[in-house]
Amino acid sequence: MAELRELPVPRFDTFYRHGELTRLLFDYADALPTLISVRSLGKSFEGREIWVVAVTNSATGADTDKPAFWVDGNIHAAELSASTACLYYLHQLASGYGIDMEITQLLDTRCVYLCSRLNPDGAELALADRPRHIRSSTRRYPFDEEAVEGLTIEDIDGDGRMLSMRIRDPHGGYKVHPTEPRLMVAREPGEFGGSYYRLLPEGTLTNWDGLTVKVNKDREGLDLNRNFPTHWRQEFEQAGAGPYPTSEPEVRAMVEFVTGHPNIGAAVSFHTHSGVILRPMGTQSDDDMVPEDLWTFKRFSEIGEKLSGYPAISIFHEFKYHPKEIITGTQDWIYEHLGALFWTVELWAPNKEAGITDYDWIHWYRDHPVEDDLKLLKWSDEQCAGQAYVAWQPFMHPQLGPVEIGGWDKMNFWRNPPPHLREREAARFPAWLTQIALSLPKLEMLRTEVRALGPDTWRIRFAVANSGWLPAYITQRALDRKTVRGVMFEIHLPESPEVSLVNGKHRVEGPQLEGHAPKTSQLAFLPNRDITADRAFAEWVVRAPKGTRVGLSAQADRAGAVHGEVTLD
Repeated sequence: MAELRELPVPRFDTFYRHGELTRLLFDYADALPTLISVRSLGKSFEGREIWVVAVTNSATGADTDKPAFWVDGNIHAAELSASTACLYYLHQLASGYGIDMEITQLLDTRCVYLCSRLNPDGAELALADRPRHIRSSTRRYPFDEEAVEGLTIEDIDGDGRMLSMRIRDPHGGYKVHPTEPRLMVAREPGEFGGSYYRLLPEGTLTNWDGLTVKVNKDREGLDLNRNFPTHWRQEFEQAGAGPYPTSEPEVRAMVEFVTGHPNIGAAVSFHTHSGVILRPMGTQSDDDMVPEDLWTFKRFSEIGEKLSGYPAISIFHEFKYHPKEIITGTQDWIYEHLGALFWTVELWAPNKEAGITDYDWIHWYRDHPVEDDLKLLKWSDEQCAGQAYVAWQPFMHPQLGPVEIGGWDKMNFWRNPPPHLREREAARFPAWLTQIALSLPKLEMLRTEVRALGPDTWRIRFAVANSGWLPAYITQRALDRKTVRGVMFEIHLPESPEVSLVNGKHRVEGPQLEGHAPKTSQLAFLPNRDITADRAFAEWVVRAPKGTRVGLSAQADRAGAVHGEVTLD
């Protein structure tokens, strides 16, 4: 028997490299072997293991026999706080079992699958000594070749940051703020006669012609969140989607795991940044959504708002990068394809942190008042020791000559919270995640009955119920997509010439089981007529000697499985 160890105490103010993350996850499993197991989803493009942690009390049943909740993070390379949020929830589950009533109930009756880093290669690159901040995978796409010209974004002064470069230029689009010399602000329409600058990303130039500058796309142009099967589109419609759906090993590994675990009924994916909870759909308006599913999403989203402090908004209505475009990804595959519940959490809102409260999630980045920039600069000075906005410093650029490097450190203060705020952001979500998971359907054995019809003939009845808030099928979308069956009953007879099934089938499909969520309020015009729609039973007639033991089982894909046995007497 393995020696039990003390529970790890992770640091939430730091980001773990792959080796450190691997050791941490296995330390949890060693400390709590009956509660935590670590498995590999598969390997990344560069050959790193993609770890998933199954958290459940194995003494109360196998994880595959229980309804399950999926949580993932860090599918995008530099969104490292997403990994922190997953690790924080893992630690809350591990340390709360046996102490916290809700966590104990959750892990005794359900399973949580946690994948804290779906994209280990991209994260390693973001955490390198000379980091690069690509979107996702490190595989070169769509072409495996070096740029022959243009500006490649990289850390050229060796300080571990990629900032901005400014160059004096009478045709530049920016100028120095009149009272805050560090701040660059946009030149007004029709303005002339001042001192202006051209802003460029920090980087180096290849084959510069001395006049024009074009910023090169990353050689690694994949966006793993666009590689999922549902609504996959080619490069000309959706950049970074890959050559075909699930072409990338990281996405394929997740898709194979989730489809191989039909007990997963709900999922949350952590990203950065915006400080919002995003709900489906990504491709259609609320008016086109199944009303029953929309009501369910809104109910849980409101709970998320209350418990986390993050507003919950519609992807389609409020979080488009461009008003004429749609965003597709994990949310479309999990909900629109599989019919499971799904939310994306965009961690961290630096503008909100600076006291900017009235802003649009997307369009603020296109245009906003200069007063917002001053608030953010004040926040950098007072809360981030002046590190979020770096003062301009002269630098002799190898191609451009004298430039100044400075501006916003987007990696460490925009894409992710500063170290002292990372745990606070992660701590917003465990209560909501647990409440979603506890609401999943849960199949339970209601009763077994045996009645003698003769000296060797017996009627057996096996009744089950869904004790969860949600129905066993989770969403109407799942029924429409035919991704779930009704509860499956099975009788297991001993192999004997004296034993036979007289009436009934060895395996029979029962109805879909509703949850205990009321369909209407007590003041509705018409009462709910399906009072016991959470219950079902199967019945068989068996010929067997007295004293024979017969096995019974029932399974609902997303509500788990139950097993029983009766003795014929």
